[in-house]
Amino acid sequence: MAADVDVKGTVAEGFEPVRDAFVRNFEVLGDRGAAVAVYRDGHRVVDLWGGTKDVDGTAPWERDTAQLVRSATKGVAAAALLLLHQRGVLDLDAPVASYWPEFKAAGKERVLVRQVLSHRAGLPVLDRPLTPAQALEPLPGAEAVARQAPVWEPGTDHGYHALTYGWLVGELVRRTTGRGIGDWIADEVTGPSGADLWVGLPAAEAGRVGRVGPVEAPENDGALRARPKRSVTAAYEDPRSLTRRAFGAISPFPDQNDPAYRAAALPATNGIATADGLARSYAALIGGAGGRPPLFAPDTLAAARAEESAGPDRVLVVGTRFGLGFMLHGPSSPFLAPGSFGHPGRGGSLGFADPESGVAFGYVTNGFRSTVTADPRAQALVRAVRASLPSGDGSHART
Repeated sequence: MAADVDVKGTVAEGFEPVRDAFVRNFEVLGDRGAAVAVYRDGHRVVDLWGGTKDVDGTAPWERDTAQLVRSATKGVAAAALLLLHQRGVLDLDAPVASYWPEFKAAGKERVLVRQVLSHRAGLPVLDRPLTPAQALEPLPGAEAVARQAPVWEPGTDHGYHALTYGWLVGELVRRTTGRGIGDWIADEVTGPSGADLWVGLPAAEAGRVGRVGPVEAPENDGALRARPKRSVTAAYEDPRSLTRRAFGAISPFPDQNDPAYRAAALPATNGIATADGLARSYAALIGGAGGRPPLFAPDTLAAARAEESAGPDRVLVVGTRFGLGFMLHGPSSPFLAPGSFGHPGRGGSLGFADPESGVAFGYVTNGFRSTVTADPRAQALVRAVRASLPSGDGSHART
């Protein structure tokens, strides 16, 4: 617990509940170092940070401190494919193999780009996991996925592609543009919007990034310490389960504080961002800061948050809802309102947009808890944002 944490930053009038919730995250929910940013209609209304830069250190978190956001990276990676579709470069209903001929091996000729984005491709595991050294190279992951046979008939079910999603999406970007996905995102999304978010950390930014690590939920966390269902626990403990195999597609997993890991481009897992950068990336999609037009055309926005997969997830063993690459509002991923879309990062971070209220949200932390979708610290902040909107429900309010 960090009861005396020095929280810095600003909130616009009416958004004081977000500051209160952010302070409580340190006092009650065990945050060590974190930041939260919120945009509304392209204007920043929350910009808060506090605690320590490193989970195991004493140096203060600064306004420009960035952290690993794990699977929150997946939302920005999804935006890359949707923007390529919007520009006519890639067809969501085309077979992946039409862009990536080697992918047709092992019965994958009819797997569609749409099924990759919606976690319906049947490829959440690798029969031969990559070593850490292989995973940090540009090509071995894509080559392994191209060889892999589906573990269910593509299109018939869904299951979270925890690590393989990054190689699938990244290779589609490379095959259709000739650029690595990290470079493409920097050139087309984060660079133009001024968002501090990288998939493949530049050496010049390395000094801004804090050390991450696990933190335990505090004893006084109350109802938020509810135990996971027995089926979920069993799935994570069974080395033969799709759950363990999906999260074990790299074995052993690399040290997430290693500069080599941060510098690699792994669009499923290793994006690094400030809270402002994560929020600003989503603001750019629906209507950017400084009055910039939204990157997503209306049809693209509708496609991003149209339900593609829903119900029991064969990997996460809970109910999940996905659009095209984005998680959608639901019991296991509660965002601001039914029309919200975004992506959490395992253990804490969260980014999303809610077009109806004009809200874009980013939360990053250096302390990872044992959560996959709905971290209690992020959810406390989301509830505070909802309470700060004039309607009180985060659905259609405007000031």
